[in-house]
Amino acid sequence: MFEWLKQPWPWYVAGPLIGLMVPVLLLTGNKSFGVSSSLRHICAACLPAKIPFFQYDWKKEVWNLFFVTGILVGAYIAIALLNNQVPIEVSPKLQQELAGYGISNYNSIVPAELFNWSTLLSLKGFMIMVAGGFLVGFGTRYAGGCTSGHSIMGLSTLQLPSLVATICFMAGGFIVANFLLPLILKL
Repeated sequence: MFEWLKQPWPWYVAGPLIGLMVPVLLLTGNKSFGVSSSLRHICAACLPAKIPFFQYDWKKEVWNLFFVTGILVGAYIAIALLNNQVPIEVSPKLQQELAGYGISNYNSIVPAELFNWSTLLSLKGFMIMVAGGFLVGFGTRYAGGCTSGHSIMGLSTLQLPSLVATICFMAGGFIVANFLLPLILKL
């Protein structure tokens, strides 16, 4: 009955569904689509410190916390109930390239050779997880939002800063994937 949910949806179905979130949020309360601001709302709600960045009425943005909770619940449902047990398909060319870095296990969402405790506690793991996480967090704050906020919401509302941010996100991704990640994986 739900077999169609277990299959990957084509871009021409999934893309418009994601894009339709923009008018729905605008029409139902003039809200902006984005996920990175939810961490700020959680910190403002949970940290009693007098940090000026967290001194605002976070309760007006509680809808965003429900939205992110929905993303987490949806991901859990997808994994627990809609898992199709089909191995992840990786192109032969990418398999060959990754084999050169010692990565050959594609039976989970992330490569087991990279995401384990021994790798995490190594220089390679530090660079991937800690330095990479810092750069993503710093870039998100510096750009005034995340890729979903700028690339989906900002571009659809014709915001020039979002166009610049999206171009920079894409350029940074290409540079890291093609130049920096191969250097890190050789460590």
